[in-house]
Amino acid sequence: MKKKSVMLTFLMVFALSAILAACGGNNGNNTANSGNSGNSGTTNSTEQNSGGDGGEASGNELSGKVTFLTNRTDMIGKEYDEYVKRFNEKYPNIKIEFEASQTDYNQQAKVRMASGELPDLMFIPDIPNSDLPKYFAPLDDLQLSSGLTFKDFKSYDGKLYGITTGNSTSGIVYNKKAFADAGITEIPKTWDEFLAACEKLKQNGVIPLSSNFKDKWPLGSWVYDLPRVIENNKDFPNEIINTETPFTMDNGYGKAMSLIKELADKGYLEKDINSTNWEQSKKDIANGKMAMYFLGNWVINQVIGVGAESDNIGFFPLPFDNSGDSRAAFNPDFFYAVNKDSKNLEATKAFLTWMLEDSGYEDFAGFISPLEGRESKLSQLAEFQATGVELQEGMPDDPKVIEIRNKAQIDLPAIAQEFVLAKDPQAVLDKWNKAWAKAKQELGY
Repeated sequence: MKKKSVMLTFLMVFALSAILAACGGNNGNNTANSGNSGNSGTTNSTEQNSGGDGGEASGNELSGKVTFLTNRTDMIGKEYDEYVKRFNEKYPNIKIEFEASQTDYNQQAKVRMASGELPDLMFIPDIPNSDLPKYFAPLDDLQLSSGLTFKDFKSYDGKLYGITTGNSTSGIVYNKKAFADAGITEIPKTWDEFLAACEKLKQNGVIPLSSNFKDKWPLGSWVYDLPRVIENNKDFPNEIINTETPFTMDNGYGKAMSLIKELADKGYLEKDINSTNWEQSKKDIANGKMAMYFLGNWVINQVIGVGAESDNIGFFPLPFDNSGDSRAAFNPDFFYAVNKDSKNLEATKAFLTWMLEDSGYEDFAGFISPLEGRESKLSQLAEFQATGVELQEGMPDDPKVIEIRNKAQIDLPAIAQEFVLAKDPQAVLDKWNKAWAKAKQELGY
């Protein structure tokens, strides 16, 4: 992607996402090049009848029951209830039920797929795009007010099967008062400046960066986004198909993991990185006991939601080296999908359309809208963009890379955990290079 002007607006960035090449994906999200990974218009007015639960009507008279398997357990009984109330003002005869994923969403979704017991609406787990038609209904007939971002990420054979719930960019979410109290007057623009800021925070009795190391999934930005940003190559995670040694100290993976290891070695992460607590960390960022996250913009509203003043939470690009270059990843999050065997197919599509157009979920979740041209209401994103950062759009994962990675049992956040704790990080890379090469050979690649 060509380097953008510092005056480039997010609106222009969103429009560009429609030209992504077709093909092949917080906590465990389906992001670009991830291998994993929390947004008023027209409704679906197709005249086909819905079935199941005795519901049979057309247009705005659709009826039936729609089940939605979600990872947002925090919204059940709260925001989701409000969504249903508003949705039923348009569709009074459609009942919405939420199923909570209490464990690893990706794994739970795969178990449900294997058993043939899918909900009506869900998020797409980490499967090849060639498998999408086996489980999900095409969504090309949804009547939306504008084009979709990252439309080609979950398409196959010219048909659309998945729609992003929202988009995000990774950066440093920080407590402004904690910075000010530590004497940090300017946003770090180089890695050395970032380390200096961390030292000031540490000396002031504040934990510089919350990694949630033990939980593993919060390390995703370090291993899915940062390597390709360091390489300045949006397709870097796919190009490893051409090598037997994808993990080296001097490429994006080694450099990214070395950065978080340096933070750990200098005592800039949690005092005990093996006993972190995700929910508590949000409160600690909000009250200034911890100063920073390296996560997507989706976490900003969660920090505000546990007590932070919005004006006290900022967002800037992570300076990954001393060049002064400013780049950050731009990715989709989970992708909605509709069960092709749903007994209430049109009712489910109506609810999905409403979620995209009218729910306001992207604003609640701190996402960039999945619909092209909608500007974010998150003020922190304006602060982020004002730094002149170049947003690097992700590429869909190459199916061959997914296949090799799965066969080799490569879990990038888990590898980062090993790397950070290892006395000999090179040995960790050697171990997983060997696993990659073996799987690649056995698969004939």
